[in-house]
Amino acid sequence: MRVIGGEFRSRRLKTLPGLDVRPTPDRLREALFNVLAPRIEGSLFVDAYAGSGAVGIEALSRGAARAILIERSPKAAGLIAENLAALGLVGRAELIRGAAVKTLERLDARLREAIVFLDPPYPLEHEYGAALTALSGLGCGLVIAQAGAKQSLAEQYGALRRTRVLKQGSNVLVFYAPDVQANTDALQ
Repeated sequence: MRVIGGEFRSRRLKTLPGLDVRPTPDRLREALFNVLAPRIEGSLFVDAYAGSGAVGIEALSRGAARAILIERSPKAAGLIAENLAALGLVGRAELIRGAAVKTLERLDARLREAIVFLDPPYPLEHEYGAALTALSGLGCGLVIAQAGAKQSLAEQYGALRRTRVLKQGSNVLVFYAPDVQANTDALQ
């Protein structure tokens, strides 16, 4: 796996084999960051279920100010730490070892206006709903879920409403943004 664009373009990243991670293919990462290009500069990017850290590292390479990478697997977290160190990104990235949903809930106010990427590994696909629901009340600027093309994600989770679906091969990127009407209703 390699970084697709930006400051660290073409740099290789270490990855783990097997189904414990769901790697984001190069073409899908390229499509994701083409969509994010207008808003990535200076942002806080959260890579939940980080795996190798490739998506969070790509965000930093393309101009994100900071990244938070969440990974519960000790092996994968060690690999992320190696990738961050090899690229000199330790000062711009925070690696948190723990369960994604609980960690997202604890980060709460830090996630205001953040871009959050969700990509649970195959054994944790059941966590999409819990993660999106947890994020719905945190004021994130944008949440993107990578899933299998046959996976069904709801149109709305709390205050997050689906705004775009980008299909590519056997993968899909589902974009969610705060629903202004849902937020207004909640305040009344």
